[in-house]
Amino acid sequence: MKRIALFAVCCAVVAALTLRPAEAEPSLGIGSDAPALDIEHYFHEDDTRVTEFKDGKVYVVEFWATWCGPCIASMPHLAELQTKHRNDGVQIISVSDETVDEVEALLAKPYPGQKASFAEVTAAYTLTTDPDGSTQRDYMEAAGQNGIPTSFIVGKTGVIEWIGHPGELDEPLAAVLDDSWDREAFKADMEREQKFQEILQGLDQLAGRGRFEDASTMLADQIAQTSDAELKERLTTVQRVVQPQFNFMAGKATEADFAFYREERKATQGNPQALFRHAMTLYNIVQNGGKIGPLGAEVIEALTVEMENVEDDGKVAILELIARLHAADQRWDEAIKAAEQGVELADGVSRSQKQRMSLLLDDLKSNADQKSAGDAKDDAQDDAQGDSEPPATDE
Repeated sequence: MKRIALFAVCCAVVAALTLRPAEAEPSLGIGSDAPALDIEHYFHEDDTRVTEFKDGKVYVVEFWATWCGPCIASMPHLAELQTKHRNDGVQIISVSDETVDEVEALLAKPYPGQKASFAEVTAAYTLTTDPDGSTQRDYMEAAGQNGIPTSFIVGKTGVIEWIGHPGELDEPLAAVLDDSWDREAFKADMEREQKFQEILQGLDQLAGRGRFEDASTMLADQIAQTSDAELKERLTTVQRVVQPQFNFMAGKATEADFAFYREERKATQGNPQALFRHAMTLYNIVQNGGKIGPLGAEVIEALTVEMENVEDDGKVAILELIARLHAADQRWDEAIKAAEQGVELADGVSRSQKQRMSLLLDDLKSNADQKSAGDAKDDAQDDAQGDSEPPATDE
């Protein structure tokens, strides 16, 4: 059985999530004592080695890697923050777990879009690497954090005050510095987010096994059991969106489910991007065995109208989706026509799009030929059976 791409529909209502393993219960969290640092290598001459956190100072321990695009993008922001708060007793320490050679090779290169090198861009803050991975284990693994870049604010008393993306450091760092930070409120927010992610992960796993009724029941139970009003509201929003998808995939779609998707499509009028996401949700249902009936033809008609309002590369993407939706209902002629239009349009837009559309067109033609051959064989068998019938006799 194919894995059900549940989050193709969830993405309309929740942000993309990095799910931590459900079995890994974090031992480091908000309010925990920050583990001491034992980092092997510091790269800048004026970097101050940190082995213990001093009372009254604030530290940012950030995890990065040379191959991590978002980490690279965060470097100028970290430098700006360090410069801004240098006299406030702040030290930003960025930690990789790569080899010294790997990091030094990056530092020698020019930073994208700037005349300065990586070494010059990062010179404002403390850049390090710890190849034995001990710091990663003490912080990232202990806190159940899977994605980088991730930053930890260590407050004036040496405890973890905040965990998150370095792009969101400004406000919590300023609040920690002026003693207005509400640690307990953030801890509650973070625990709520972790619970929300765990529920979505369980929901995705059940749906991925085709256990749609169990997924529906689990989600309803979680909504009923939680006393957290904000979590209940978020889960209810998810339920509103995924329940019709579950029903279609389980072959139990009701008129209300059809009405739900028609209202969704109506709401996308004038917004090609939103309509495309809506159509992809329907196609996802079809890919996983669901029957969307007239919704397919209806969304194709809407896509055809909205296609006039997008650039050529967007038109190619829409034509591909139209072709696939036609093919799902074995409307091979219409599917081939859409794919041919996509190939022609992609010729002046993108080589990769043209290649993709050409492969789709070949696949559609092959399927259409197989269907025609199958129909011809069935007709021949029917004729043969008709010829073998005994002639009618008059009584």
